[in-house]
Amino acid sequence: MILVTGGTGFLGSYIIKHLVEKGYAVRAIRRNNKLPFYIPKEILDKVDWIEGDVLDVVALQDAMEGVDIIIHAAAIISFVKKDRKSMYQVNVEGTANVVNMALEKNIKRFIYISSVAALGRTKTGGQVNEETKWEDSTVNTHYAKSKHKAELEVWRGASEGLSIVILNPGTILGYGDWNSSSCIIFKNIYDEFKWYISGINSFVDVEDVARVTVLLMESDITEQRFIVTGDTWPFKKLMDCVADGFGKKHPSRKTTPLLMSIAWRMEKLKSFFTGKKPLFTKESAKVAQSKTYFQNDKFLKTFPGFSFMPLEKTVKNACEKYLAAIQPVHP
Repeated sequence: MILVTGGTGFLGSYIIKHLVEKGYAVRAIRRNNKLPFYIPKEILDKVDWIEGDVLDVVALQDAMEGVDIIIHAAAIISFVKKDRKSMYQVNVEGTANVVNMALEKNIKRFIYISSVAALGRTKTGGQVNEETKWEDSTVNTHYAKSKHKAELEVWRGASEGLSIVILNPGTILGYGDWNSSSCIIFKNIYDEFKWYISGINSFVDVEDVARVTVLLMESDITEQRFIVTGDTWPFKKLMDCVADGFGKKHPSRKTTPLLMSIAWRMEKLKSFFTGKKPLFTKESAKVAQSKTYFQNDKFLKTFPGFSFMPLEKTVKNACEKYLAAIQPVHP
């Protein structure tokens, strides 16, 4: 029996899909009755759903009864200041709760879905691998800090006898709810967002991350971390590729640091009056301007038979599915 936390999230739902397709018995925690519309109903119907969340210790205790393996994917990703308190609670305290209960229940295996953000970025950018040491830096977002602290809880669990593996995916792309997570990139380009950003980032197909998760779960590897990324592209190249997939205009106006600082301030002001979350924040501007290369060599050397989906194909497949769902309902 495998327990998945964050099972209704973008990545968590694809992990569940991959597990069910491989014949595993799956239990998952959810906070409400809303299930991901982009995962086939026949897959979701085979899951043993448990109401609760990672801050509910009693629900965790019930959810872990009879469980052999935990895939901890629950997290909040936000660059909005008002979300910070809940983000730290879920990402850090929630992970501590899951680790503690896993130790109490003698869980055999613990797979933690972290992020390349937890490895840290520097102002100068450059190469980052699994051996890179975390450095406090102004370019690290609070999301990055929360995931770094969450990882410390997982390593604590390892020191107390838990068999752990940590995955650090790049920005995950694919077909999902384009009003949330990294899927928003597709919605913005579909709406012909005019501006492009100059940063460089590592991207990976959501199905690939799900496959890697199960592959590492099934292995004997323990107390290791793996960067899980496919291609590293400039944001402009990605945005143009998405635009081509939708038959839309390419973003044509380059943002400068000055324009970005004006943009996030305007979004903050607009958010104050509308009550809606800003589309762009000071923190997301940091990521957009970063030029960091996350290396996947360790994983590919460990699993030489594995190949990542080319980013062009990931984008093409996702665009086709978004268009087939025409037209996704705007909030």
